[in-house]
Amino acid sequence: MNDTTKTHTEKTSTTETGTSRSGTAAGEPQKISELLAAAAAQAAPVVRAIEETQLRDPTPCAEYDVRALLNHLIQVVINFQALAARQEVDLGDEGDFLGGDWRTEFTQQTDRLVTAWAAPGADEGTAGSMGLPARTVAHMVLGDLTVHAWDLARATGQEYTPPPAVLDEVSPALGQMAPMARSAGVFGEPVTVADGATELEKLLAATGRDPHWTR
Repeated sequence: MNDTTKTHTEKTSTTETGTSRSGTAAGEPQKISELLAAAAAQAAPVVRAIEETQLRDPTPCAEYDVRALLNHLIQVVINFQALAARQEVDLGDEGDFLGGDWRTEFTQQTDRLVTAWAAPGADEGTAGSMGLPARTVAHMVLGDLTVHAWDLARATGQEYTPPPAVLDEVSPALGQMAPMARSAGVFGEPVTVADGATELEKLLAATGRDPHWTR
């Protein structure tokens, strides 16, 4: 998988209700900023533990090595700060953020992402050039944080488990996006998983990943 962001912001007009199994006790969906904060908190230790010597290693994303995937993920996080503020972005841009303290850069940018989506009204109405529901747009970056954190962990020999509330939110959202993502070549064909597969394994398989990928 490359990412859901460019394909779905540019090519689909899918809508969704914004309800989620990760909702509050009152039945309201959990704030997207809280879910992003939880996803970022789980991803940050993975990024911090990556060694410089691992930056050229392969990842489950065949087109990215570790360095390229880190750059891609940081760029996505920056782009979706702007989308939360209803600013237009060029989703084709891929910067190089690994020249300095990229571990701190990742943490700072994810903090800004959470702040952007916590702003009043950020998850309401529409966002992006196609006028998608704002929560749908937020699901794209939530999905990238979740799945790419797994990619990076797998590529560098680390353990990673997303927060249950994040998995509950992002799994049905990415499932809804999957047909368009596959037709655009962003997701691979779904991978068959065994009976009793975990929710994370099912999510990874839906994106075309082998949940048991190894180098």
